[in-house]
Amino acid sequence: MRRKAPVTKALLAIIAIVFAVEVLTHAFDDGEKLISMGAISHELVLRGEVWRLIAYMFLHGGWLHWLSNSWALYQLGTLYEVLFGSKRFTLIFFTTGIVAGLASAILHEGPAVGASGAIFGIMGAFIFSIRRSPVYRLQPWTRSLIGQLVFWIVVNIAIGYSLPFIDNTAHLGGLMAGLILGLIPHRVPPPPPRESVIDVGTFDQLPR
Repeated sequence: MRRKAPVTKALLAIIAIVFAVEVLTHAFDDGEKLISMGAISHELVLRGEVWRLIAYMFLHGGWLHWLSNSWALYQLGTLYEVLFGSKRFTLIFFTTGIVAGLASAILHEGPAVGASGAIFGIMGAFIFSIRRSPVYRLQPWTRSLIGQLVFWIVVNIAIGYSLPFIDNTAHLGGLMAGLILGLIPHRVPPPPPRESVIDVGTFDQLPR
């Protein structure tokens, strides 16, 4: 499955490299250093530094933050990319991450880092992507998967409201963007040529 999720693997590699730089420079426990590296800053984003809406997704505020987000991205990103394709996954990840960052910049005062807004976006997109898929919506395992996704969304939002240092604004922004993007119909690609049968005149030609 990992071989079929190149975008997820690339994102995880970049996040790991950036976090290694944070560790070497002791940036993850220093708000000012994180801002200098691209963290969301209310004032700076509203001044026009929109590049931060992408950069902040690759920064993390500590070992637990990095590990938990990387594990969630590995699990959810790999599955979504395999089921719905790399292009759609890339669109979901970056669009929901940008929306989450923008919501944080507008409504949250402190610096914000992490891929969790995009991860919430993937969870949201999963729900409607499956429900609208002509292939997966009829599978018996999809009901269980959707139930698990809803459970973890509720649990994580509840945790976010109980811990003041968690930016639930970004989580909710990413989730809402993901739910909307999940409404995009799932177009099933045609079968590969080797699996097709070509009927020409009076004989059948089977690709070899």
